[in-house]
Amino acid sequence: MPFVFPPQPVPSVAVHGESARFPVRRIFCVGRNYAAHVREMGKDPDREAPFFFTKPADAVVESGATIAYPPLTNNLHHEAELVAAIGREGFAIAEEDALEHVFGYAAGNDLTRRDLQFEAREAGRPWDWAKAFDRSAVCGPIRRAAEIGHPLSGRIRLDLNGSTRQEADLAEMIWSVPEIVSILSRSVRIMPGDLVYTGTPAGVGPLVPGDVCTVTIDGLDPLTFAIGERTNS
Repeated sequence: MPFVFPPQPVPSVAVHGESARFPVRRIFCVGRNYAAHVREMGKDPDREAPFFFTKPADAVVESGATIAYPPLTNNLHHEAELVAAIGREGFAIAEEDALEHVFGYAAGNDLTRRDLQFEAREAGRPWDWAKAFDRSAVCGPIRRAAEIGHPLSGRIRLDLNGSTRQEADLAEMIWSVPEIVSILSRSVRIMPGDLVYTGTPAGVGPLVPGDVCTVTIDGLDPLTFAIGERTNS
């Protein structure tokens, strides 16, 4: 089929120890999934149904990158997260079957233009401009679940310039990975290539040019990225 101009390359993420890469289809993110983070954002952590927002597939950035400080913000925040990579199609998946649809896991970071998020929240508007901007979905190499199992507990930590800023246990999630996958699949048909960012623990905070972030999750490859100077394009 001819196109009026060449299509963009398929975004992808490295798979640990393999030359074949994981093609990214869609990026789903879970909001407010650790009680301490919910409180620091001024909300009630009672176990309400989880909510989701999305990022474009080409927002994905791999470990080792330097990410230019994005436009329109003066309050860029880090959010360390476990990322579940979907490898099997499904719709209305039962919770007990949900992990069969997970290809693997990675350390991730959901970069957020916090000032734009707060403005949108106050105005009752969507979060898109705060969350779905260019190069806002940082993702480390994916480890196959067949190799490492399913990390439903274990330490998640973010170090900023060598100092720990976020630290928790994955078991502290309000909604577990199988619950998240099951609930998400009731709204959309999940497909191979989908990434699901599962929420961030407390300790989110601002980034400035020159900062270096490292996200570590037990059993996964570390994710490191730097913040560059402000972009003008």
